Amino acid sequence: MLFDHTIGTTGFQILGWVMVFVGLILANEFARRSKAGGIIMFAVVPAIVTVYCLALIIGVAQGQQWAIENPTTVYQNSWFHYAKMYAALAGCIGFMVIKYHWGALGRARWFRAWPFVIVAINILIAVGSDFESAYHFFALGETTWVTSEGATQLAGWNNVFNGIAGIINIFCMTGWWSVYSSKDESDMLWPDMTWVYIIAYDIWNFCYTYNCLPHHAWYCGLALLLAPTVAAFAWNKGGWIQNRAFTLAIWCMFAQCFPAFQETSVFATKSTLDPTTATVVSILALVANIAAIIYIAYRAKKLNVNPYKEDVFRGTSDWEKATARREDAAKDPAIA
Repeated sequence: MLFDHTIGTTGFQILGWVMVFVGLILANEFARRSKAGGIIMFAVVPAIVTVYCLALIIGVAQGQQWAIENPTTVYQNSWFHYAKMYAALAGCIGFMVIKYHWGALGRARWFRAWPFVIVAINILIAVGSDFESAYHFFALGETTWVTSEGATQLAGWNNVFNGIAGIINIFCMTGWWSVYSSKDESDMLWPDMTWVYIIAYDIWNFCYTYNCLPHHAWYCGLALLLAPTVAAFAWNKGGWIQNRAFTLAIWCMFAQCFPAFQETSVFATKSTLDPTTATVVSILALVANIAAIIYIAYRAKKLNVNPYKEDVFRGTSDWEKATARREDAAKDPAIA
């Protein structure tokens, strides 16, 4: 059993999952299909959220009761939530700069490595959280510990295995500069980020949420991961990383402002905190990422290419479909 369904009723928890999954897909479609949608979701809404969070921080510092007892203050007061939200937003803005060719950055070839950089930063933030939990096990002798927001985490080898898997996952990203705008400017495309990387990432990230966000993994470990993956596999070839960043930022902002949804409402679903289950999931994450990096090395050797400077999945079905959506080279100032 991965999850404990005793908090509410199973029907409410399934309904909550479906609402999050469908809501993220629809919000992502709104954000990706126009400049106005993107600006609203990743400039206007974040400004409102930032003012709200700053008001809480100031209110707590001044000892105001309304701020101290606010659910956002109670549940989201760790460094991680803010780091993750703003890192995801930085990725979204950078991706829009690339796909709309905004300014000197949007026209610069070197900036095409921004998706790799921001994804690597996000992965390292999560790896740091896993290793923080491992510290409690190896240095403090704790098999469970309670975070600053009151969440109980398992601590052990599961954190080590998944932390290593996350580091490997960074090196599974290939073709760092092969990033383009789609013909209709609806998407930033990374053709070399095929199913091989997506599956390895999803398994690792689910394990991360299961280890370090056990009270949220039902939503941010399943619904949030599947929303961009389903879109990438079904109708948005090559656009997975943009969809992942968009849905992650949207979810982080929602969770920051409405934490009770997944904490205390009838929709709340928490992990079972079973050590065997956590260890099995972490081993799967490590195996999946080792398999991915081995396959990437095989492809690189077969094509005789540097996997980080050139595409290693050139000629595969996913790569061909994504590349077919790419804007004409003559219209792209970074590659013209």
